Amino acid sequence: MNYDVIIIGAGPGGIFSAYELIQKKPDLKIAVFEAGHALDRRKCPIDGQKIKSCIGCKSCSIMSGFGGAGAFSDGKYNITNDFGGTLYEYIGKEQALELMRYVDDINMRYGGEGTKLYSTAGTKLKKVCVQHDLHLLDASVRHLGTDINYVVLENLYNDLKERVSFFFDSPVEDVAALETGYEVRTSGGIYTCKKCIVSVGRSGSKWMEHLCERLAIPTKSNRVDIGVRVELPAEVFSQLTDELYESKIVYRTKEYGDKVRTFCMNPKGAVVNENTNGIITVNGHSYEDPSRQTQNTNFALLVAKHFSEPFKDSNGYGESIARLSNMLGGGVIVQRFGDLIRGRRSTQSRIDEAFITPTLQATPGDLSLVLPKRILDGIIEMIYALDKVAPGTANDDTLLYGVEVKFYNMEVEVDENLESCLKGLYVIGDGSGITHSLSHASASGVYVARQIAQA
Repeated sequence: MNYDVIIIGAGPGGIFSAYELIQKKPDLKIAVFEAGHALDRRKCPIDGQKIKSCIGCKSCSIMSGFGGAGAFSDGKYNITNDFGGTLYEYIGKEQALELMRYVDDINMRYGGEGTKLYSTAGTKLKKVCVQHDLHLLDASVRHLGTDINYVVLENLYNDLKERVSFFFDSPVEDVAALETGYEVRTSGGIYTCKKCIVSVGRSGSKWMEHLCERLAIPTKSNRVDIGVRVELPAEVFSQLTDELYESKIVYRTKEYGDKVRTFCMNPKGAVVNENTNGIITVNGHSYEDPSRQTQNTNFALLVAKHFSEPFKDSNGYGESIARLSNMLGGGVIVQRFGDLIRGRRSTQSRIDEAFITPTLQATPGDLSLVLPKRILDGIIEMIYALDKVAPGTANDDTLLYGVEVKFYNMEVEVDENLESCLKGLYVIGDGSGITHSLSHASASGVYVARQIAQA
């Protein structure tokens, strides 16, 4: 029951922490506690036939389990400091990029070899975007695909399980500080450790918030991203996706001056449900294997909302909007763009008659009854802007699924070692509010493992 290091969460941050620790100090006794299932048990019951929508599993196999929420979200590793988090503010830009490249090398050794590394360097598309007041962010993007990402995770687990103790379906109930380390309490028992790494991801944001309150760890309010997932024929965006795969494009609206951005682009992919703390939202993924690809491309359009005093509950704001969508649609709502701009709800017959086949069975409805006007106006303006560089984006049959919400943990106060005010308690990954991507979360795990190994 006693360990040198306990890692809470088996997402990318936790996995790469464990990996690097056994490389640097193979004699360490390490345990990883994960609220979700082992990788081979992560199966969403939605099959489109017998089960067509989310049934509210106790542990969502899309959001939790070995590999974290990123296990089934297309396996895109963006090597950049321009987006994906602010890790570089703590460890420096060069070191952040070096760690992301190191993670990429590991992924290649564990099954990702042969996958393509895309880059915005030297692309003419950047000029085309700027000419229409759209801003393409710089990045190198390794696309593993959901299928190859699974293989990489499987190989990593098979290597790690021989030297690390994994406890699945074991949510941590509490963490308490001891004189010589930490006590980690689960329903299955009480465990102690000298060092504790907390890597609970976005889905653990509420848990992290409560932990910080109990342990008096300072935090500050973060943001919430709210928007829709766009689905359209793959040909519409092929000019961008064939060269860049994922293009991170930012637009500042003329009406309000808000920033709207593309996020999680999935060429020839599928739209999927997510269950976060009982709230059904939407996401997307795609496969590397051509036989599993679709005729559609999907991506999110998100508006970031930052709140100032006295309001601090940004996640609560996002949850309230998602719950309204769930109330009206029984889950995710889908609407044709043409119906939205004409001020009418979509019906099943209008969806069936469209020149695009949806990849997710959702409830036809009216997103204007769910999303705040300012956010929806920004999304519509962005669609018309994108139509100038990818003609066809603003077609009547373009599908909008809502809502997509990206919850961020309140940013936890940590030092340059990603160590909290409590000695030996480290907070990494998306649950820290510092990283917002697979690559940044993985890099933060490697970084903290090296700090512990050097101590």
